[in-house]
Amino acid sequence: MTSERDEAASAARQPADPASDESLSEALGAVARQLREKSAETLAAWSMTPAHLRALRMLNRHGTMRLSTISDRLQIAPRTATEVVDALQARDLVRRRADPDDRRATLVEVTEHGADVLAEIRATRGPEAGRIFARLSPADRAELASILSKLRD
Repeated sequence: MTSERDEAASAARQPADPASDESLSEALGAVARQLREKSAETLAAWSMTPAHLRALRMLNRHGTMRLSTISDRLQIAPRTATEVVDALQARDLVRRRADPDDRRATLVEVTEHGADVLAEIRATRGPEAGRIFARLSPADRAELASILSKLRD
């Protein structure tokens, strides 16, 4: 009985394998938290949340779409999509208009002001993310991009 306790205590004192699933998960979580915190600090200057930015970027990239499509693409509840669009519209970053193909549906599109704000955010966030990833060599960055792409799929 004592030897089992001693073995368990010894195992607990040994450093964790940095390639274990648990260690990788913790490391990835820590980096993700760093990125989220930096992002939140940056977005505060525009009174924008990460959810608002995701929606605005998606609309800018893919063009005008229905609220239901926004909800589906962002994988959020329809009510949440409505709240995000409401917040963006209140600041003239997007506009709603009637869908000519379905009077019950509403289309959402990025305004010129919204595109300008996105460009400002992109110009500010790029250097911030760059500071985090600058610790990696170009080869390490390429490998990380490849690995994250595999995990994302």
